[in-house]
Amino acid sequence: MVISKKPLHFIVATLVACLPLFSFANPTVDTVKVSTETEVKTKETHEVPQNLSEEEKAALERKNYVKHHLLDSHDFTFFTYGKEEEHLTHVGFSLPVILWDNGIHFFSSSKFEHGEAVAESNGNFYKINHHDGKVYKTDSAGTFTEDEKGHVTNAKPLDFSITKNVLMILIVGLIMLSLFAGLGKSYKKNGSIAKGAGRFFEPIILYIRDDIAIPNIGEKHYKKYMSFLLTTFFFIWFLNMFGLTPLGVNVTGNIAFTAALAIITYLITTFTAKKDYWGHIFWMPGVPVPMKFILAPIELLGTIIKPFSLMIRLYANMVAGHIVLMSLIALMYTFNSPIGSPLSFFLAFVLSLLEVLVALLQAYIFTMLAALYFGSAVEEHHHEEAHH
Repeated sequence: MVISKKPLHFIVATLVACLPLFSFANPTVDTVKVSTETEVKTKETHEVPQNLSEEEKAALERKNYVKHHLLDSHDFTFFTYGKEEEHLTHVGFSLPVILWDNGIHFFSSSKFEHGEAVAESNGNFYKINHHDGKVYKTDSAGTFTEDEKGHVTNAKPLDFSITKNVLMILIVGLIMLSLFAGLGKSYKKNGSIAKGAGRFFEPIILYIRDDIAIPNIGEKHYKKYMSFLLTTFFFIWFLNMFGLTPLGVNVTGNIAFTAALAIITYLITTFTAKKDYWGHIFWMPGVPVPMKFILAPIELLGTIIKPFSLMIRLYANMVAGHIVLMSLIALMYTFNSPIGSPLSFFLAFVLSLLEVLVALLQAYIFTMLAALYFGSAVEEHHHEEAHH
């Protein structure tokens, strides 16, 4: 299998873009079972319980705001105003909702009214649950049924919607296509000399080739992996940078997205690996035969743990950074004093600068580890075994 072929490049790029777009439906609830369980029917609202103190209400509002920032959404909101007049006005635009529930359902997310209303489509009713941001099938009143553990038991349709995160994935993909296609054309026209924005990105591309790909994969095999390594590096970096803007996108903080990248890395490693790679996993040379049977399952499990660590590392680091940054911003309103608020603002500003570095660092780490895995898959081993 040769990864460097253009059709396969297109397939890999398509998988990178499309895998995070899909979510899976919950199993249909057994009505007989539900009837024997304790059912809690609640109507989801953003209202804060009235029996709390003012400080507790403020703390709960800040917690909900941070949580909402981390979730994906079915509309793109730039900012909101009018809270003092108790009439919120959201400035942004709606996105298309595409559901599969015994047929295709296509409608605008404006029907949800920012999660406050029930959307009707072909006689079916759907509503967004504010705890997880998912779309569930409900009745006309928007009732959610929960089990004793607080988990929603409503049926969940297959969701292929163009959400805020999906939109940013498509936008970054188009930016990369335009940027690097232009860089390639400038190389042809100007005798391998970059022009414009390409002058900034050319040293980064050369660094990935000379300091990441070649040392870890080898000069013989690195070329067929370069397209993937460059794509993942800039894809993660650009998305991380957009996550630090007021747009409120958190693509790399979505575990479905990081899982998609990790799965593709695992598939490329698996299907391009040489026989020496599998030989060292299932029948390790130089090891007593009884130990080979013990080590083989451990080594095989290690091939699965590697992409799992890629997924968790990127996801956890980006989510943690967003939570800390949003919490510091929330402290500005908590202190509400001439000393506490400026101090919180200063800490948030410093952390924002640090997050800019982390955004680049996480892209580098993912690319470096992927190159290490590819290098181990194509490494050639020379064994000198003594025969007696």
